[in-house]
Amino acid sequence: MQSAEAKWNKNSLLLALRQYSSAVSNMEHTILLPSLLRDVPSDEVLDCEAEEDACRDLYSNFLMFKAIRNTVENSLHDDHMAKNTALNKTLAPLLDTDPEALFRFHLKGLFSVMNDLTKKTHNLTEKYMDIIGVSN
Repeated sequence: MQSAEAKWNKNSLLLALRQYSSAVSNMEHTILLPSLLRDVPSDEVLDCEAEEDACRDLYSNFLMFKAIRNTVENSLHDDHMAKNTALNKTLAPLLDTDPEALFRFHLKGLFSVMNDLTKKTHNLTEKYMDIIGVSN
């Protein structure tokens, strides 16, 4: 019998979303004391003074990964969509282009983002294990 993931093509959007959700669930089960991640700088930003908004600690990343997973699993809420009306107005000219090309462009971007988030979630889990002194 095939596993649930084996029935989808490796390039399936559902598989990418499921892998991300699984990585976040694993992170939540592994990280029993998220507060240990406070004030531990993220590897992503090398110069925090130059990019204050992007300067996050691992605890902030932990919360962000969970929030993204919740959004992926529960879809977007109407109130969140209302906040993006300005963004929707700037994207209006793009909607006049070829719908298939636009879809492929966004799908490729979504794959890239989901794969990147999955890797970052795995890295955060590994970093936590290093902090508590557990080897992988």
